[in-house]
Amino acid sequence: MLLALPHFLSFSQREVLVFLTINVLVVCSYRLLTLTGEWSLGHVVMMGVGAYASAILAKRFGVHVPVAMLLGAGIAVVVALALSFPLFRMKGFYFLIGSFAAGEIIRLLWKRFRDPFGGPKGIKRIDPMPDIDFGFWQFTAFDPVSYYYFVLVVVTASLVVMWRIENSRIGLTFHAVHWQDSLAQASGISVRAYRTLALVIASGFAGLAGALLAHYIGTVNPNMFDIEQMVYVLTWAIVGGTATFYGPIIGCIALTVVNEIVLRELGLEQGRPLVYGLLLIGTVLFLPKGLEDAVARTWKLAAGLWSGRQVGGGR
Repeated sequence: MLLALPHFLSFSQREVLVFLTINVLVVCSYRLLTLTGEWSLGHVVMMGVGAYASAILAKRFGVHVPVAMLLGAGIAVVVALALSFPLFRMKGFYFLIGSFAAGEIIRLLWKRFRDPFGGPKGIKRIDPMPDIDFGFWQFTAFDPVSYYYFVLVVVTASLVVMWRIENSRIGLTFHAVHWQDSLAQASGISVRAYRTLALVIASGFAGLAGALLAHYIGTVNPNMFDIEQMVYVLTWAIVGGTATFYGPIIGCIALTVVNEIVLRELGLEQGRPLVYGLLLIGTVLFLPKGLEDAVARTWKLAAGLWSGRQVGGGR
């Protein structure tokens, strides 16, 4: 279905599909960080670090774009590791505010220095992915269908890696740090080290998402990674739910559909923050576990009805 989907959409809808796929990587990487119990307001800035780093490497130093993307993700990892030293002296609400302050400092540096960050206007004319002829298929960087398939492969591989991490011993330790950090510490687990590991891994994938975005739209600027964008990611995660791997994906898809189909068609796109706020409040009041809980209940109900029909038919 994902492979066939772009062929049934218009050009603008195909572009939205590319952005949606990248956003899925962002929100899933954010959930990986929340497994340790820490919620950050600087995750989108880590996405920007990857975007800026990849753009500079490709444009100024002539690094091949796929390599620049990987290096951009690596630089986001290094920046996150450096920030972990002051940030993880705090926890809970203080970590939340500290992450916001750290992200704003990085954004101010992008605005302040025109060389190499381009100042408030950012970097333009970023090198795109090179066109590749596979014989049976021609990859064209500015074709949303081609780039969607490329992004789909990268995001799918990233999601598999994150899923394996969560279901490994490391992932179980993340949960232990979240729910019983004192007990985990008493058992010999370095709580700070595992929280740092979660931050570093999540930032690496966010940086990769930023690089994918930068080389598609061809420009980056500090306003693309401000607190408003971070609130959107936070809303996707909360509305979808973070108890399961698929929860944030559901939230991201559902709110993208609301924005692109409902609000845009009605001419209410400027009211997006208001609608997101109302949806967030409604979710907290009526679906505190997120849309993932509604999906699980629906699945159980359908399975129960199916089992009842099977038993009835057997009788």
